[in-house]
Amino acid sequence: MTDQIGATPIETRQSERKVILASSLGTVFEWYDFYLYGLLATVISAQFFSGVNETTGFIFALAAFAAGFAVRPFGALVFGRIGDLVGRKNTFLVTMGIMGISTFLVGVLPSYASIGVAAPVMLVVLRLLQGLALGGEYGGAATYVAEHAPEGKRGLFTSFIQTTATLGLFAALLVVIATRSVLGEATFADWGWRLPFLISILLLGVSLWIRLQLEESPVFKQMKAEGTTSKAPLTEAFGRWANLKWVLVALFGAVAGQAVVWYAGQFYALFFLEKTLKVDGATANILIAIALALATPFFILFGWLSDKIGRKPIILAGCALAALTYFPAFHMLTAAANPAMAQAQQGAAVTVNADPGACAFQFDPVGKEKFESTGCDIIKSALAKAGVSYTSVTRPRRTGEAADVWIGDRVLVAPEPWRLAEDDRAAAAEGFRRDLAAATAAAGYPVKADPAAIDKPLVVAILFYLALLVTMVYGPIAALLVELFPSRIRYSAMSLPYHIGNGWFGGFLPTTAFAMVAATGNIYYGLWYPVTVALLTLIVGLIFLPETFRRRIHD
Repeated sequence: MTDQIGATPIETRQSERKVILASSLGTVFEWYDFYLYGLLATVISAQFFSGVNETTGFIFALAAFAAGFAVRPFGALVFGRIGDLVGRKNTFLVTMGIMGISTFLVGVLPSYASIGVAAPVMLVVLRLLQGLALGGEYGGAATYVAEHAPEGKRGLFTSFIQTTATLGLFAALLVVIATRSVLGEATFADWGWRLPFLISILLLGVSLWIRLQLEESPVFKQMKAEGTTSKAPLTEAFGRWANLKWVLVALFGAVAGQAVVWYAGQFYALFFLEKTLKVDGATANILIAIALALATPFFILFGWLSDKIGRKPIILAGCALAALTYFPAFHMLTAAANPAMAQAQQGAAVTVNADPGACAFQFDPVGKEKFESTGCDIIKSALAKAGVSYTSVTRPRRTGEAADVWIGDRVLVAPEPWRLAEDDRAAAAEGFRRDLAAATAAAGYPVKADPAAIDKPLVVAILFYLALLVTMVYGPIAALLVELFPSRIRYSAMSLPYHIGNGWFGGFLPTTAFAMVAATGNIYYGLWYPVTVALLTLIVGLIFLPETFRRRIHD
């Protein structure tokens, strides 16, 4: 490398370690900031979206979480261009400052109860700023480390950057667990949730100090000295088919599948435990944290292995395994984390019989709908709130025939509001909900997962397997993306497909999957989203994605 000519092997190793350590630690702190919101989605739903019903509020909280992902590609364009024009180092100093300040401000935002609708609006604005910052961070860090790496070790070197997303999530989990344990659940839900956000201002100071110790990338310094930097990196990267085609191949043949495996294996698994399986938040966080701690070294293993056998086979194998095993894995997770629910689903399946034309989609963006206009709505809203999985059976329209629900061999007929006096409708709906709650309880459907019944070792094993798939697809991806594009447009060209894939395909996964569950009533139906995208990437990757691990990137 041009900045290390004449350096001793010891000096070179120290320089390499400094680059990896400083880049990785700074990126860990940015991921901590970004993912803290996702860990606290349930609490944030109550604090900022309390003006709508519970199901809608949680989907709104996930949508605000996804808003940060929505703008990540725009951050990639803005900061990617700056990184290719003025340098890698200064660009990710700016992104870090935006991220840290935005996260701190979430911790001081007033709640919906204090200022009304202005609270969620300001929350979304801060999430958008976080997304823009992260859109510029990852490409800079990955490019910077890769351009310092010796030939034959880029997979290993960049795999340390790949650990940062999971380590940031892990750090956020530890802070949340510690805060919950010290303050207790009631205090944490009231105001203690703010502390992990406020701590980020300290992490910002540490991160900036670390990054200021670094020098510019040797590849960029050489291009600058030779006058070969791109004058219009966005036009060159995306306006010319020779480069644009590789952006599209990278997106659909690698990153999209990597993204859904990442978010399904970590965030969706956490939400599934807490929201669907009714495992208490503290326990769910601890179980996920243990699995992530066990799996994290495999990022480095698969990064190292990709230097030996290639990036493509490892990434596509991870996508294939995810598509094949997600459904059985999540069924096993239900049986291990909430065995009473699994037994009830098997022994007393719930079926809703109704005219589909009389059933509304169980999501209200305005927050005014109580889902009490038809018997079908009353049934489905009660089941959704209770987290009970059900199957819908289409009933031919017959005048006056009421919707009903079967819990095993017991049937309950829902009141049809149009047949009742207006003053009697609310009481009839409430009475039916009480009867339904009693019937599901009698059939063994639990209100909460019994902590004593959770098979914790098996839950951790399943979560570890899901995280292992994450390490397969994510460990080699940075090296692959860096190697696909020339140095003069690398920051811009690799950042956009990465952030479209992870920001849109991955970031919208929890919201999309839970909306699919709300629409169908089947708690596993949302898995079709990551399975379908993983299969798409497998097919496109097998046909179009080149192997890159022997390419030189310093030319």
